[in-house]
Amino acid sequence: MDNQTLRNYEAPDAALAGRVILVTGAGDGIGKAISLALARHGATVVLLGKTLRKLEKVHDEIVAEGGPVPAMAHLNLETALAPEYDALVSSLQAEYGRLDGLLHNAAILGTLAPVELYDVPTFGRVMHVNVTAAFALTHVCLPLLKASEDASIVFTTSSVGRKGRAYWGAYAASKFAVEGLAQVLADELSTDGKVRVNCLNPGATRTAMRSQAFPGENRERLPLPETIVAPYLFLLGPAARGVTGGSFDCQEPAKPA
Repeated sequence: MDNQTLRNYEAPDAALAGRVILVTGAGDGIGKAISLALARHGATVVLLGKTLRKLEKVHDEIVAEGGPVPAMAHLNLETALAPEYDALVSSLQAEYGRLDGLLHNAAILGTLAPVELYDVPTFGRVMHVNVTAAFALTHVCLPLLKASEDASIVFTTSSVGRKGRAYWGAYAASKFAVEGLAQVLADELSTDGKVRVNCLNPGATRTAMRSQAFPGENRERLPLPETIVAPYLFLLGPAARGVTGGSFDCQEPAKPA
């Protein structure tokens, strides 16, 4: 499987009909764009995020467009404890009996600073949200994913999670860890072929996190999140059945300055 195939993918209107897909960080940015696109192609989306108001707006937009009524999971991945994860899974089990997709999109940047000066509590916070919470959610959701005949786990990653870059500290380390976790999962789950696992790097996109990392950048030159949804639809849908253990790019990687 190559990146160009993912980028050029045109999902049929009902490509994801009948699928139940959980999206973290669904309240805005890339998570919102993917959630809307999934619903437009027939998926029932479970919107997970820490800001209820934002989730409600995405929920209402999906309903207004005539998509399947989504569910909302109000969960703060920075502070959530085991009982909250268990309650989420119990509600999904009762409502749907399975999960056909899990998109790990939620993440925090932390600070951009040299390792020598990096704040240790901030490092721990970034690693918890970006890695430990993703592990915990995957861990509790695996029985639901295994109940599907064709389930897909997608981790949103980054170019700095493949080649380290100065000053990216905890964020880069967390994305390296995500890539490793995805590889381990893909290998463990490859025996029966029912649950596939891949990583997807969105690239430079017009989001709040991008503005935080590059405050002087001209945002208008960046693609909007809704323009990069095709690879996500491919990997989360039936077209990618059998594709696992990969790490892909939504956009052509930027050339080094």
